[in-house]
Amino acid sequence: MEYVKELRKEVGTRPLILPGAVVIIVNDQQKILLQHRKDGGWGLPGGLMELGESLEETARREVKEETGLHVGELELLDIFSGEDYFFKISNGDELYSVTAVYRTDEYKGKVEVDEEESHQINFFSINHLPADLTREYRDYLEPYLKKHR
Repeated sequence: MEYVKELRKEVGTRPLILPGAVVIIVNDQQKILLQHRKDGGWGLPGGLMELGESLEETARREVKEETGLHVGELELLDIFSGEDYFFKISNGDELYSVTAVYRTDEYKGKVEVDEEESHQINFFSINHLPADLTREYRDYLEPYLKKHR
């Protein structure tokens, strides 16, 4: 996020194209890890790329920062971009996101809530997802849900 903060100093709130990654973490009961984000409803752990990172490195770093977990093998499910992924944030910043969606069932550690970014983190059955799962996260889950419903 430091890269974006520095960039915002130069361009203000004008639209940017920002790459990032999220991870669908599946436990041994086939439940999905979701976080109740402070900047909105429920979503997947993940975030924006920093300079010099690959998308996979971004995914691993963000999961560690937001959940305390270390993830193993990552499977790329899809990449989401385009006009449907334009966002105007409450502070006025505008962005078009390019988001890589990964899946893994390999993880180590104990779930820890990053209280700066999350209210809580829980595993959910794919048949009982939270009602306030945001639209973009529903989209990001779709490639996984199509295979596992």
